[in-house]
Order: sequence, then C-alpha cells, then structure tokens
Amino acid sequence: MIYDYCVIGGGIVGLATAMRLLEARPGSSLVLIEKEDVLGRHQTGHNSGVIHAGIYYPPGSLKAELCRKGAAATKAFCQEQGIRFEVCGKLLVATSDLEVERMEALYERSKQNTIEVQRVSEGELREREPNISGRGALFVPSTGIVSYAEICHAMGRRIIALGGDIRLSTRVTAIRESIDAVDIASAGENWRARKLVACAGLQSDRLAILAGLSIEHRIVPFRGEYFRLPADKNDIVRHLIYPIPDPALPFLGVHLTRMIDGSVTVGPNAVIGFAREGYPRLSVNVADMADYALFPGFWKTVLANRKSAMTELRNSLWKAGYLAECRKYCPSLALKDLLPHEAGIRAQAVRKDGALIHDFLFAETNRMLHVCNAPSPAATSAIPIAEMIRSRLET
Repeated sequence: MIYDYCVIGGGIVGLATAMRLLEARPGSSLVLIEKEDVLGRHQTGHNSGVIHAGIYYPPGSLKAELCRKGAAATKAFCQEQGIRFEVCGKLLVATSDLEVERMEALYERSKQNTIEVQRVSEGELREREPNISGRGALFVPSTGIVSYAEICHAMGRRIIALGGDIRLSTRVTAIRESIDAVDIASAGENWRARKLVACAGLQSDRLAILAGLSIEHRIVPFRGEYFRLPADKNDIVRHLIYPIPDPALPFLGVHLTRMIDGSVTVGPNAVIGFAREGYPRLSVNVADMADYALFPGFWKTVLANRKSAMTELRNSLWKAGYLAECRKYCPSLALKDLLPHEAGIRAQAVRKDGALIHDFLFAETNRMLHVCNAPSPAATSAIPIAEMIRSRLET
C-alpha cells in the first residue's frame, strides 16, 4: 500500500499536521509514526500549558502571526472537543527602572502585533496581585492555560475518526526518497508514502540526516527545571506572572504559572541538558552529549552566552539562587515552598556560527518536509503551523 501521507512524530505539531491533512483531503490515507508508547510524550507533555498571546515576538515575524492565529484556533478546538481551558490573563511585571523602560518598549511592540495589552500601575498591581511586588506591569487578558496532553489525545482520536492510522512504539530506522514516493522503515515494518512530514522535535536533526538531507544546524537540548508550590499556595496568584524579558538573553526567565489542574509552578531556568529525553536530574546520554560537543556551533553559543549560562547553572545547583529569581516579584516565597516538579527539555536549533535559531525552520525536498525547528510557542501555534505545512505540501 502507498499512503498519501506519512507523518513522523506524535507531538502536537505532528498531530495537528496529520489532522489538518485529513481534514483538507477527506478520504486520503495517512500513517502517523511515533516512537513512544503515548502521544505528546516529550516537549508537548512537559511544557507550562500556557496559551500564549504573542506579545514577545517581533512584529511581522512568523512567530507573531502564528501565535496570534494559534491562540484563537487552540481555544476553538478546546471548545469543540470539550477540553477545559481558562483565560486567566498574564501580568508581565517590571521590578526595576531598566525593566520599566523595557516594559514600555514591549507595550509598543504589542500594539504593532495588534494584541490587547493594558498598562498596570504599581498600585493597581498590588490590588490585582497582593503577593506580587513590582514597579508596574503589562496585563495581557487573552493569555490562557490548558493541558496540551489532553489536546494531543483529542487530536489523536480525530485522526483515527478521519481514517488515519497511528503507530505507537515504532522507531523509524531508515528514510529513502525516490522519484515517486518515500520509503520509511522501522524494525520489522515498512511503509511507502507519496509525501512525508517529519515533526520530530528533539530528534528532528537526526531524522533529517537519516533522510539524506544536508543541514547546517544541530539540536542542542536545553533543560528547563521547574518547582511546584505547595497546595496551600495554589491561590498565591490570580494570573500568570512573568518577568519583563531581557532582550540580550535567549530565554524568558523564571515565572509563576497557574496550571489547569489548580497547582502553581515556578520556572523554568535554562541549562544545557546532558540527554535529549532524560527528565530526571542526573540523566546522561553520551551519544546526545557527543552530538553537540562535536558541533562547533555549540561552543560558539556557550562562549557568546557564557555569563547567562553560568548564572543559570549556578541557580540550578544552588536552590537559594533559583529562589532569588522568584522573589524579585514574589517576595513571600521561601525555600520550603519549592517542591520537586518534572523538568522539560527544549529542542533548540543552533547554527554552525553559534546563532540560536528563534523562528521556525523547515527543510524541504520534492516529497519531504522536515520541521527542523519549532520553538515556543509551537504548542499554541500548532494548528496554523499545520495549515502552513499543508499549503507547502500542495505547492
């Protein structure tokens, strides 16, 4: 049998893509291949569960456009599928004169991105969030929270209902493109498809190389460590509390996130991971480490970001340092409030020159499309990303 489509990867981008392909071409055949025994096992299942509004992203960028469309599409999908979500809003809190300046720049950017944002004075911030301290804030009312794992399961059910085939616990071992099809192999099974889409996240560079593509980047895993607050602090905030980001740093910084299950998490930081898919603290995978250690772009990235890298590493090893980041805007927190919570690992594409790739990156041939980088807010943006992939396959 020749499938019309093969999608590799059962995270939210792969699932949304498979679902959109079947919706756009009813009756077409599709197989989705996932190496884990559940959908959404990795980045999708370890994120903060935020439906982002897109305030941070440069006006006119693909990230800004996809996030704005994706927030609306995600909420609509949840309503259609009966998935609980909450639009609780987000406060970006400035804690210094410099952050107040950056906050004003961010406010101007929000207007260019046509995102509703409200200025909040120091007094208004105290009224809204008695446990949060700051010089002022920006309030983004459209930001929400959800379980992306639930969204993945709903997408999986829809794919099956549309006639798609989902293969779990199946690791792809070979990909070969010919003039009229793509052959995909795993241990003991083979498939043939007219078009292949690879949405492999943390393994995306390896899948591209396996398929014979020449790529100039590698995936470097950044480990994001979280803590969970005790249950008696579940009401410590009413909204999501984010810092004003430093434009010189590659990641947003530690924030307080209300989760859809009622809990509150603190994090994440960003430290180099010693395993692409190792979530326990001491996880090490020698092959994963060798991949980035032998890639010159990795060392250039470390050198360029050495100051922030050392700060993040110190705070990872020294819990009091991590707490200090939280107490900048939530001074009532204590060490005993930082309870263990599972880490996440971000697939960060890095170029040979050491530059971090912050936007979406695709590699295409006549019959294949590889999603090489799908940075945050990929979960929020998954549905419009899927439509973009579908349109690229049709051209």
